[in-house]
Amino acid sequence: MSAVSWKSAVPFGLALSLGSCAVGPNYHRPTVPVPQQYKELSGWTQAAPADAEPKGAWWTEFHDPLLDRLEPMVAVSNQTVRQSYENYLQALAEVRVARSQLFPTVSVNGSVTRSGGPASSSTNASPPGAPSTTPSNSRTVVNAATLEASASWTPDLWGKVRRTIEQSAATAQADEATLANATLSEQTLLAQTVIELRYADADIDLQRTTVESYRQSLRITQAQGTAGITAAPPSAVITAQVALESAQASLIGLGVARAQYAHAIAVLAGENPEDLDIPEGTAMPRLPNVPAGMPATLLQRRPDIAAAERTMAAQNAAVGIAVAAYYPTLSLSGAAGFSQSPLDGLLHSANYVWSLGAAGSETLLDFGARRGQVEAARAAYEAAVAGYRGTVLSALQDVENDLAQLRILSDQAQALDVAVRDSIRGTQIALAEFQAGTVDYTTVAAAQETQLADQQSALNVQQMRLLAAVALIGDLGGGWSDSQLHVP
Repeated sequence: MSAVSWKSAVPFGLALSLGSCAVGPNYHRPTVPVPQQYKELSGWTQAAPADAEPKGAWWTEFHDPLLDRLEPMVAVSNQTVRQSYENYLQALAEVRVARSQLFPTVSVNGSVTRSGGPASSSTNASPPGAPSTTPSNSRTVVNAATLEASASWTPDLWGKVRRTIEQSAATAQADEATLANATLSEQTLLAQTVIELRYADADIDLQRTTVESYRQSLRITQAQGTAGITAAPPSAVITAQVALESAQASLIGLGVARAQYAHAIAVLAGENPEDLDIPEGTAMPRLPNVPAGMPATLLQRRPDIAAAERTMAAQNAAVGIAVAAYYPTLSLSGAAGFSQSPLDGLLHSANYVWSLGAAGSETLLDFGARRGQVEAARAAYEAAVAGYRGTVLSALQDVENDLAQLRILSDQAQALDVAVRDSIRGTQIALAEFQAGTVDYTTVAAAQETQLADQQSALNVQQMRLLAAVALIGDLGGGWSDSQLHVP
């Protein structure tokens, strides 16, 4: 469905809006069908009811001091955001350039010349019969000057300049929305990286606990090996020793990921990696409750959708610019000033000069060049419409994916909580039976491996739920609204 109506008042489907005296189609936002509610919300009751969408400082809902300290720095120091900001400033300057074309161009020109040459014979002639009194090397020097102001103006009869302003303003708003989207993207990436760091710290803490548990098991096994009644075979001691050494190696290896996350956090905050020291902690951020709202609100809350919509408006204005090439152009010019030679008395009224002029042009034959330009502009607009609708559909898909992930992970977390409790109890029972001599050490080792695997799975699901919550906040716009766009 096209967002514009093409009138046939002029050849080649050109349109002329009499209300604005600007040729080309007037812009109307195209309709995009959206569902009444998200599919993944059906039958799912969120943890707590909420009637407010995420606010600007959405990261505070995670109750992590590192996030609270670094997130505001992203909008100021992040270099990706800075690049988008400079692009926005450039677009604002282009609007001023386009708007200046509505007004005349005024200039002042002045010149002073000094010239010399042979003296005129008429001014130095001697009486007839008398000897000449003019020296053979006599010369005259003449000073001349002009001072003139001029103005030229091309009236915007068909709205080409106004369409250009419209295009530049829409482009500037698209760049502003792109800036907001870049800021949101970098802030959500920082939040996800901090969560990854917290997960790495929690995994390190879990691995340390596991190492200590394996060390205790090794001591028990060694003690059993020296006992007289329920002595453990040497293979049990070796098995316990290998388990401890493997756990220690895994603990060391976890430091690589943590260092990489810490360095990434520094760069996202606009800092040198060596300048940001992040102490190790074991507390994971708190999982917030994120209200999804209605699907229709995405059209106002997503900065990438706003950028696509403003790009579409700019392409619509480009059609009007191409259409204006069919119409004649008129230029007006005028000049006034003084000219005098010699220089004395330059500003005297007798030396006043002026001129007025007008020029018009119209292309009679271009072998389809203008028609091709109009068709190209219209195709670019239709491509922008498709891009806009595709962005909306992708946004709906993103939110549905996030909601599905949060719902499924919530069920998985509950199941893993039960599994972790049972695996811990199973390890305690297996160790007690080993000490009593009723089972061999392989039963203990298997129970410990199961416990560690369940604990790591539970921690990983906790991490994934936090990451999904960040993604949902970002996909809902992070509290941004297209009402924040400025009119250039």
